Amino acid sequence: MSAEKHEFQAETRQLLRLMIHSLYSNKEIFLRELVSNASDAVDKLRFLAVSSPALLGEDTELRIDLSLDKAAGTLTIKDNGIGMSREEVIENLGTIAKSGTKKFLESLTGEQQKDAQLIGQFGVGFYSAFIVADKVTVLTKRADSDEAVRWESEGEGSYTLEPSFKLDRGTEVILHVREDDKEFLEPMRLQHIIRRYSDHIGLPIRMLDEDSKEWETLNQARALWTRPKSELTDEDYQNFYTHISHDHEAPLAWTHQKVEGNLEYTSLLYIPARAPFDMWDRDQSRGVQLYVKRVFIMDKAAELLPPYLRFVRGLVDSSDLPLNVSRELLQGNRTVEKIKSALVKRVLDMLDDMAEKKPEDYAKFWQAFGVVLKEGMVDDVANRDRLAKLCRFSSTTQSVTPEVTLAAYVARMPAEQEAIYFLTADTLAAANASPHLEGFRKRGFEVLLLTDRIDEWVVSNLHEFEGKKLESVARAGVDLGGKEETPEQVQQNKDFEEVVTRVAKALESRVESVRLSSRLTESPSCLVSGDNALSQRLQKMFQQAGEKVPLAKPILELNAEHPLVIRLRDAGEGEGFVDLAELLYGQALLAEGAQLEDPAGFVKRLNKLILGQTEAGRILLS
Repeated sequence: MSAEKHEFQAETRQLLRLMIHSLYSNKEIFLRELVSNASDAVDKLRFLAVSSPALLGEDTELRIDLSLDKAAGTLTIKDNGIGMSREEVIENLGTIAKSGTKKFLESLTGEQQKDAQLIGQFGVGFYSAFIVADKVTVLTKRADSDEAVRWESEGEGSYTLEPSFKLDRGTEVILHVREDDKEFLEPMRLQHIIRRYSDHIGLPIRMLDEDSKEWETLNQARALWTRPKSELTDEDYQNFYTHISHDHEAPLAWTHQKVEGNLEYTSLLYIPARAPFDMWDRDQSRGVQLYVKRVFIMDKAAELLPPYLRFVRGLVDSSDLPLNVSRELLQGNRTVEKIKSALVKRVLDMLDDMAEKKPEDYAKFWQAFGVVLKEGMVDDVANRDRLAKLCRFSSTTQSVTPEVTLAAYVARMPAEQEAIYFLTADTLAAANASPHLEGFRKRGFEVLLLTDRIDEWVVSNLHEFEGKKLESVARAGVDLGGKEETPEQVQQNKDFEEVVTRVAKALESRVESVRLSSRLTESPSCLVSGDNALSQRLQKMFQQAGEKVPLAKPILELNAEHPLVIRLRDAGEGEGFVDLAELLYGQALLAEGAQLEDPAGFVKRLNKLILGQTEAGRILLS
């Protein structure tokens, strides 16, 4: 059969042009990516061979081989892994699957070194071959098939595909190296690259010695996690992290542990320095790699860590699980639950250590993953206290970056302050400008400013810290006026008793009640939630999500010392009083970041008051 010609998708063509003409200053990374792909293919074969041993046949020595042909100008990377069918070749090499391509292209900045670090993360590692090659040929045969496929492209707009002949399973990637890149046909150069980037790979990477004509193994050929920690350097750990995560920014921390006793397993866990591009993609699977007796089982075993630690990268190699373990068997498995509990402790230990000894690194971690870690405050009751200590917040005394710990907050509380105060809002600017803070600022009480959506659930589950209750400054029960009313307050309540009743009647369909406020010092009004009601922000979030929840009316508080409220008291009956009451209610709504029910009516009413076209307006202007 003749070769079929196929066109690359538009985004793939764009990516290849960047690869060939402009992207990379560090060209040697192409070999790291192709060797990593070959290693993945071998891991897939190991996994499938657990249930289908016939896939291995007689060729049980799994390996990756590099071959040079200086006369032809080619470098071949060959593995005896799972191989690919015709359909898989089209899917994996003819298009860039998933949503990775577009996001990869959008992430390019023009900074070559930074761009080079993105390639593996977005699943486009194969295309790095075109950094040094003007033509790439792929010959592959799946382990369970007799049909081989030949793929070839010059990296421009198309590729060819045709049936071929291949005796053994696996894949050969043949690079026709450009004239300017002949350095990659030198054995010493390739040996240096393999030892730098791929020494950790747990199968032999071999190259034919030109003098002895014997195969020479270039790497340690032992799985990194099985080696003693005393043999490993920071560079070894960082290179292995790059291999399993495709993130080329160094991790913030890692922990390597071998457990022996009732349970036998080895874990190697990493804390990344930045969030992946698909962190919030609900369809994206999460988890660390799972090996059983050094046999690769699954790439993302979500059952080994709770969802709030989904940012952790790494692997677990267990000696206690069966080789044919499935996701269904992992769920509810007692051994898995014990390993999971131990892994959670290891991760939290890592974070504790980082927070104490490397606060700058921890600040970087919190910026990237703080919102995710907070989910554990809701889901992980057993570790809630530990997680609370790890949380960082903005506050009225430190609002530039979230640096405030609950322990530090409690330590600097004034003696007369009885609770940890917080305020939830959509943005930091909205929180800082909230009228709810006025009385607390006047008394010198620090307030935590919580702006992440998860914070509403966090404070609903974390009721106290070190014996101090958490209280919202937007709750009706928070009273800064003291436990007993002063004579002045008693008189003030009498003076405004009638006006409070009249405002409550004017707004009865929208507010639960009206009262004078002890928290306002500058603003004329604010809205607070009943002590047993959902917060206004949480109600809004449920509504936006299409959830039906019982909506509680807010309580309107008035500042009896504000000129507007005093004018309201002095206004007569009729339209002017209602206009002022509506104005105060509308202002309170806006201060909450809520939507006005009748924006046009509010503006019209405000204009009338400003221009003195009502009795209340004339009073206001007097």
